Amino acid sequence: MTKITIPNLTDRRSFLKKSGLVLVGSTLAYQSGFASPLFSSAKSKLKVGLIGCGGRGTGAAAQALQADPDVIITALADVFEDRLEGAYAALVEIGGDRVKVNKKNKFIGFDAYQKLIDSGVDVVLLTTPPAFRPDHLTAAINADKHVFCEKPVAVDVPGIRKVLDAAKKAREKNLSLVSGFCFRYDLPSRATFGRILNGDVGDIRTVSTFRNGAGNWSNPRQPDWTDLTYKMRNWHYHSWLSGDFITEQAVHSLDLMSWAMGGKMPVSATGTGGRQVRVDEIFGNIYDHFAIEYEYANGVKGYHFCRQQEGTSHRNSVDVLGSDGNAVINVGSKYEITGKNKWIYNGEKNNMYQTQHNELFAGIRSGNPINQGEEMANSTLLAIWGRMVAYSGQTLTLEQVMKSTETLGPKIEDYHWDLKWEDHPVALPGITKVI
Repeated sequence: MTKITIPNLTDRRSFLKKSGLVLVGSTLAYQSGFASPLFSSAKSKLKVGLIGCGGRGTGAAAQALQADPDVIITALADVFEDRLEGAYAALVEIGGDRVKVNKKNKFIGFDAYQKLIDSGVDVVLLTTPPAFRPDHLTAAINADKHVFCEKPVAVDVPGIRKVLDAAKKAREKNLSLVSGFCFRYDLPSRATFGRILNGDVGDIRTVSTFRNGAGNWSNPRQPDWTDLTYKMRNWHYHSWLSGDFITEQAVHSLDLMSWAMGGKMPVSATGTGGRQVRVDEIFGNIYDHFAIEYEYANGVKGYHFCRQQEGTSHRNSVDVLGSDGNAVINVGSKYEITGKNKWIYNGEKNNMYQTQHNELFAGIRSGNPINQGEEMANSTLLAIWGRMVAYSGQTLTLEQVMKSTETLGPKIEDYHWDLKWEDHPVALPGITKVI
């Protein structure tokens, strides 16, 4: 078992600048100015439940413990008992007696998420594979829970519509809904995108994003595993569970593109992709590279490139070209604006994953909940849209995409370990239909 270490925190800034418009309506992503009727600063303990006990989920629960001294972990849920017990052991080591998960609150199975939601928790952390997120989020909001929801939030457009509905309901209920788009909580990124949005590069002409890296892990098939067990243990290689890697991983870059564009959505997209080196059956049915062009109503172009191929060079960057200058972001190392308003970020750095939870729980305590629901749905939609144009080889408009009824996986109530759900054939542009 890997020990999870929580880095020391720097003082976080109170900057919660509104970072863009939303697809549905014009509601601010960060809400404030009213108190939540469900929680108040007078409430002492906040009970937290974790749904999805892998490494990311365990880390999120650990960050929740550090975010607020009166957070306690009271329930865990997963489909795999070994994952749950591993997370429990790690969290006990980190949180000691603030991890109060008794045997009856360790929920195993495909219905474990609902049992956890019904167990009396106040806050739910959603960190399962993305295919389950729309239904888990809907259930949590229906039950009046505050939510931390990892990215991406869906794998298909019907899932996006569920998330938008849940986000609207969360807003009506004054519930917090913080997304896993962690760069929104990174201090250098906030400073840089704040300047972009304030016009320091002038009128934006193009936004280019790259997310190039190596391959991913895989778990060999075991004799006692069913077909679904094997796919769930290797969920990121199956498009119906992950949405393909443009959705599962590279969506961060598309979120940064959306941030630079003030949240405006493109009007059309076209692109390509394929499977050059991921040809073995262990890689399921996903691609290993994508290149997508997004066109906005004002003529601005957004370009996104991503690949996961062993032995290739790595790049994680954003370049914003404007009429008065350019913004150059090499994630984690360089944040600079050239041209008329020269600037280099030399400020403090933070643990953005921790800051997410600091601000989530501060919002709950203050009665000023954060709601990033529309924002996280829009960024995920960009990734799904990019996959659709690459798989089909067709140029697709936003209107066409939003009418999609294609659901990639089974209904959540139909999951069981003997379920046979076959992957779609590897997509062939010009042949594969997505609309």
